[in-house]
Amino acid sequence: MKDWNVVVTVFDEEGFRLARRLLRQFGTIERTEYFNVLVMEVPEIEAFTQAIAALFEDTPGYLNAISRIVPAHAVFDYHSPEEFLAKGEDVVLGWSDMLTDKSFYIRLHRRGFRGRIVSPEAERSLDDALLRRLEERGRPGHIDFEDPDLVIDIETVDDRAGVSIWTKEQLSRFSFLHID
Repeated sequence: MKDWNVVVTVFDEEGFRLARRLLRQFGTIERTEYFNVLVMEVPEIEAFTQAIAALFEDTPGYLNAISRIVPAHAVFDYHSPEEFLAKGEDVVLGWSDMLTDKSFYIRLHRRGFRGRIVSPEAERSLDDALLRRLEERGRPGHIDFEDPDLVIDIETVDDRAGVSIWTKEQLSRFSFLHID
């Protein structure tokens, strides 16, 4: 599936069956070539996120089979590490107003481009771009891995990236995110 906007990871084959059965009501879901990774295309991210939260509240046992569900607030395609960083920077800089005077970090879960995109280096590059932007505005933010106000998550599958930003409250409420 080329136009996904949600990444789902499961623990095992039973998790695949459960995820497909549960999640197909919300959009198109397909298996990827990556171990225990599915992608979805849903029409409306916020409505999907709320519906999944309600589903897991009603049946928390589903989290025993489905490891993570990460909806993307922004998606982009790329063909090189340089294009990935440029487009990723455009997205995260677009959220700089939300990050003013806040603590945050960026987490990249990469599938594909092995050896070409190095997750810690890409995270640092995007963190640095965001910190520079905030400093230029006179409203610096700072990196905090222990108790951040916001977390930016980047999920890649081959040459597509989904980027989302989550508040501390959302991370607490949406147990299916499992950003780290």
